[in-house]
Amino acid sequence: MAEIHAVLSALDVFNPDRAPDKASIEQANAWLQDFQHSPDAWATCNVLLLSPDAPAPAKIFAAQTFRTKVTYDLNQVDPVNLPALRDTLLAALERYHTGPRTIIVQLCLALAGLALQLPSWTTPVQTMIDSFGRNPATVPTLLQFLTILPEELNNNHKIPITDDEYRERQAYLLTANSKQVLDLLAMYIQATGVTAAVQSQVFDCLRSWLIAGEVRAADLVNTPLFAYAFEALASDNLFDSAVDVICELIHETQEIDENMPVIELIVPRLIALKPNLVSQQEEPDKIRGYARIFSEAGETYRMLLLQHPDTFFPIVEAIGECSAYQDLDIVPITFQFWMRLAQTIGKRPSVSPLFVDAYQALMRVIINHLHFPPDSTSVSGQEADDFRAFRHVMGDTLKDCCLVLRTDTCLLTTYQMITTALSRGPQALSWQEIEAPLFAMRSMGAEIDPLDNDAVPKIMDLIPSLPNHPRVRYAALLIISRYTEWVNMHPEYISAQLQYVSAGFEDQDVEVCGAAGQALKYLCQDCKRHLVEFLPQLHTFLASTGPKLFQDDRRQVYEAIAYVISAMPMARAAESLRTFSVDILAQIHAVTTKTTPVTKEDLQNAGNGLENLEGMLHVIQGFGEELPPACQSSCSEAWTVLNAFLAKYGGDYDMSDRATRVIRHGITLFGNAALPVVPTVVARMSFGFEATGYPSYMWIAGKLIDRYGNEEDPDLRGSFREVYERSTNGVVGLLQTKSPSDIPDVMEDYLRMLAIMVPIIPDIFFESSAFPLAFRTAMAALTMVHSDIIFASLDLFLLILTHDCLNPQPSVPPPPKFVAYRAAIHGVVEKDGFQLLSYLLNGLVGDFPEDSVSVVVSIFRAIAVLWGPQLLSWQPLVLQQLPNAAAPPEAQKQFLSDVTRAVNDKEYDKVKYAILGLNRASRKARERRRTGALGV
Repeated sequence: MAEIHAVLSALDVFNPDRAPDKASIEQANAWLQDFQHSPDAWATCNVLLLSPDAPAPAKIFAAQTFRTKVTYDLNQVDPVNLPALRDTLLAALERYHTGPRTIIVQLCLALAGLALQLPSWTTPVQTMIDSFGRNPATVPTLLQFLTILPEELNNNHKIPITDDEYRERQAYLLTANSKQVLDLLAMYIQATGVTAAVQSQVFDCLRSWLIAGEVRAADLVNTPLFAYAFEALASDNLFDSAVDVICELIHETQEIDENMPVIELIVPRLIALKPNLVSQQEEPDKIRGYARIFSEAGETYRMLLLQHPDTFFPIVEAIGECSAYQDLDIVPITFQFWMRLAQTIGKRPSVSPLFVDAYQALMRVIINHLHFPPDSTSVSGQEADDFRAFRHVMGDTLKDCCLVLRTDTCLLTTYQMITTALSRGPQALSWQEIEAPLFAMRSMGAEIDPLDNDAVPKIMDLIPSLPNHPRVRYAALLIISRYTEWVNMHPEYISAQLQYVSAGFEDQDVEVCGAAGQALKYLCQDCKRHLVEFLPQLHTFLASTGPKLFQDDRRQVYEAIAYVISAMPMARAAESLRTFSVDILAQIHAVTTKTTPVTKEDLQNAGNGLENLEGMLHVIQGFGEELPPACQSSCSEAWTVLNAFLAKYGGDYDMSDRATRVIRHGITLFGNAALPVVPTVVARMSFGFEATGYPSYMWIAGKLIDRYGNEEDPDLRGSFREVYERSTNGVVGLLQTKSPSDIPDVMEDYLRMLAIMVPIIPDIFFESSAFPLAFRTAMAALTMVHSDIIFASLDLFLLILTHDCLNPQPSVPPPPKFVAYRAAIHGVVEKDGFQLLSYLLNGLVGDFPEDSVSVVVSIFRAIAVLWGPQLLSWQPLVLQQLPNAAAPPEAQKQFLSDVTRAVNDKEYDKVKYAILGLNRASRKARERRRTGALGV
């Protein structure tokens, strides 16, 4: 009674009338989950399920618990008592055959799981038919079980049986009973007095056995179920279930040759459905069902369509009608068919004109669907966003049309649509009539031939004469950005394209300006060789129009110009880059030296300038080892400006972030030419982090160590030591007032900097007084839930604990400094190894990413090899601290035994299997808890 009372009390927490707090809900759920693990749950739930006085939530919980325990805990039941458990579940199912449905489903799931694991139950299907199939009142319960059985057998991979056992039981439970089940369903579908609800269940059950591959199409068509499935489409109550069955039946005939007799029976019935697309066009739910049926048939019988168009082409026509339907939620059902058919046609030397006509019609249908609603139509923001996204999906179908009709043909058709619309005059013209074909041209742009001299020139000549509507200009500019590879092969169009793009920056519409920036970027990227002579014009444009642009558009212009610069000879490119960079750095210098108060706008402009410079450097990258003359003094000049800027404004997060990004690209650009200034750069990063705690300073310090760590310059090495020690003290200071999860960016960039130091400057890393602090800080990172940070920490520990200095039998004499490194590592492990082990095992059974297990294995093995006795002494207490919910006691015991044996026998490779075993047991326990006590 105490157990029952406890369960009822825990369940009462979820009563909506009580409005419990979150902590109470979590506590109650955790208790119920633990209870479900216990052996006592079997008897307690049996009482709850069969007690007439138990509240409904308790009965549902009891049924769910039976299903869960049959899946996970059947080993808790003495094999002698398994038949009694089966009989208990059958009795409960009999009691609840009138509902609630949730209990029926859970009990059926439990019985299906039990049937799979109980070979001595030789006739589960027959038992259920005998128990529930004779009485009309219990037939729905039988159908529920028969529907669930194949689904559970094929989808519940948590049941602990071997593959061989599974195959044997599946054949016994399903294959051996498929004919009997099919006959039973055929009897029920036409039984006297059968209700629509039961017929719908019959179809659902049939579909389940079809999906499982246990009912052959050839057998099905010889039963009344075949004809009735098509006849049921006339019933509102049975329509959806009938559609599901017909689609699965068609799918099961995909082996065309062996199913031709069945297909010959199916196709006439399909074609007979075609008039319904007209007669029921006001019923979108019906059209959706027909679209599914016809599209499934089209995909399955694709080769037959092409081989026998006279017989099968009505299916294509029906799919075309579905594609033309006004409800855009239904239209995409057909797209997979059109794509796969186009791919097949594209591989054939010739095809019936019927299919050419079908794709021409499809292209016009899709372009018609592309039309934005009239301006007077009220459309919500979400609807508009959904429509914009769907236009791109429709654009992919236009590419399928190109595959069949040829791209130039499609482009000329869309061109003709626009010219026809324009010929009617502006008064009779809507912008939607122009924009939709333009969008189609853009979608098909990926398919054009760069050498085309027929369709694309007409489009390019048309663009300047299009109406001056923002949506039209936006679409036209994006066509230019998509056709730039063609423009590169036809450079005579560049001047006109530049004019049109430049005018786009003057438009008041934000999206038009953005499209102009994108067009200019791709034009310069793909046509950079031809645009070199236009660089002065672009520089003038930037000086005059640049200040008027939004920053995103301005940045794209700078990136576009950088592509042109990258196509120049090196010396000229360096001079050009210097010209644009000096302009930007002058803006930053002006803000730094301004004598009057600096406004927020001034600082924003400086940040924008840094972003633009970063964009240019990102495109250009570098000039190789030998810097051109124009760059010889640029490094120190640029650093003078940035150093002063950071000294004054490095406390602003955005400014520090943007400046360090520029420095990152400066490392790539200048290479070793930057060595004279690197110590002062590192020092600035060191002081910057100490003053602000911003992660960008450590991020760039890591990049500098990575690039210049092998240099022997004392000043440089001193700056590396300083940034290591100052940043370590800074992170430790932050962790005194904040948790690691409060500063994830700081933790990640700090760990990555340390990981760079270990192989490059190990003497600084290991011999510094910062090393023990760094080791503990990295351990703290293992408590976080950020996958990247956990990997960064684990990788760092792997570098430390597998360092060559720890190799007891080196193949060559080790460097003298290895003695100091080894002493430093042993010192921190002796002191903090217990805590490290605790973090590793808690993470392994907790929040570590699944693919981190191999790194944990490597770290654990290193500890076992070098600190075996300590490991064995640490393990028991660490395991006691693990939560039983994540690491079951039996799994802990096995792990302790396996590791102890591996260490004592010096068979360290077996540590891997101990870790994998604990992780597997933990994952299974966590997966079980994730389903939730109340939501199996």
